[in-house]
Amino acid sequence: MDGMKAWYQSKTVWGGLIAVAAALLQVMGITLGADMQADLADIAVTLAGAAGGLFAIYGRVAALSGIRGK
Repeated sequence: MDGMKAWYQSKTVWGGLIAVAAALLQVMGITLGADMQADLADIAVTLAGAAGGLFAIYGRVAALSGIRGK
């Protein structure tokens, strides 16, 4: 692998989590099709990326020390 990314940016990880959730939902009588699972994985990756950006902004604003260039 050339590049590294955070776990929450991986469609494979989100797909796996959603597959587990879909299996649990099926036990309760709720069925999610493959297309719905793929759509949910895409949405989860997008939301996780947005949340990461918001946390980064919050972290910079809440930081106690400043940053500077060279």
